[in-house]
Amino acid sequence: MRTTKAARLLAAGAAATALTLLSACGGGSREPAGEAPATTAPARPQVKKPQVNVLPGMPPVEDPADLYAADRPNRLSPVVRDFPSRVYVPNTNSDTVTVIDPATYRVVETIPVGDQPQHVVPSWDLKTLWVNNDLGNSLTPIDPRTGRAGKPVDVHDPYNLYFTPDGKYAVVMASMDRQLVFRDAHTMKVVKAVPVSCYGVNHADFSRDGRYFIVSCEFSGEILKVDTARMKVVGQEKLPLRGAMPQDVKISPDGKLFYIADMMAHGVWILDGEKFTRPRLLPTGKGAHGLYISRDSREMYISNRGEGSVSVFDFPQNRLTKKWHLPGGGSPDMGGVSADGKVLWLSGRYNAEVYAIDTRTGAELARIKVGSGPHGLAVYPQPGRYSLGHTGIFR
Repeated sequence: MRTTKAARLLAAGAAATALTLLSACGGGSREPAGEAPATTAPARPQVKKPQVNVLPGMPPVEDPADLYAADRPNRLSPVVRDFPSRVYVPNTNSDTVTVIDPATYRVVETIPVGDQPQHVVPSWDLKTLWVNNDLGNSLTPIDPRTGRAGKPVDVHDPYNLYFTPDGKYAVVMASMDRQLVFRDAHTMKVVKAVPVSCYGVNHADFSRDGRYFIVSCEFSGEILKVDTARMKVVGQEKLPLRGAMPQDVKISPDGKLFYIADMMAHGVWILDGEKFTRPRLLPTGKGAHGLYISRDSREMYISNRGEGSVSVFDFPQNRLTKKWHLPGGGSPDMGGVSADGKVLWLSGRYNAEVYAIDTRTGAELARIKVGSGPHGLAVYPQPGRYSLGHTGIFR
């Protein structure tokens, strides 16, 4: 509750002047001498947002009720404000990155990279895009200011890449090596390699406080819970479906639940990350694969790769509300949302193309030919204070 403390001092004599009322909040009113005090409005209660005890070194949570509050339309960090808007598409079979100008839907450049690039990943500090050359055992840095590729860095089996919320470490999803490899976020030198007993570690997202993250294991149908500071697996659970193949992972805006796309379950698993108990399945469509949050944090777009559609989940209503089908079909996979929130960009994994989808109507705005096997494309820049990796998880 905010209260007002005031004191009034009247000087004697004809030259007496009424002094300004002082309040605890630094504001007040001024009253002429000899007049009755002005009526003061009742103080209004201020509701304080609960503080989150975050991982040491992690930026404070801007809004505990909405982890994506910093991702509002066009709310670009000063770090990226002058970067040209581009869509970077890694072509796994062509060993290239196709660069698209989203304003014209035209390909403006093709960058040769290493063997089998899987994802284009924004660094924690937003300054670099890392191309994950999985079979090439390297990361190719791209300067998003100039679009130029730098010298590749030797990193073994980089199927996917994440960053701890404190910005200290890169976490390499070494899928075939069956490891989570913590590396220095800038030099990429190994700090700790964590063996895992599941197969195919590939996607992840972090808890609201950053103290743990959930990892999907594609080839054994399992999920892991990993302690961030201890760099240790603290939970492992088999998904309750024979043949499950979990893919992308996203936390809900309120931080209470994790959503895990599953291309064989044809839907999304909903998990309580704190309790790490048996998840429940929400059917969405054949080959559910990628998960992306709208700029207002109200909706989640779910790409159903096996049927050429996108399901829309409404967080406040806690249900699916729409399904958009690509004209003539397709294989929507990984991608991201434009900085203004108006376009969902997805790679067409088996069709050598990229889709631009209107987030208001679901209409296909463009279908752009790229290299063979397009996968984890990055729309960049995007709003947010820092990146947690993948194709762009921003907080």
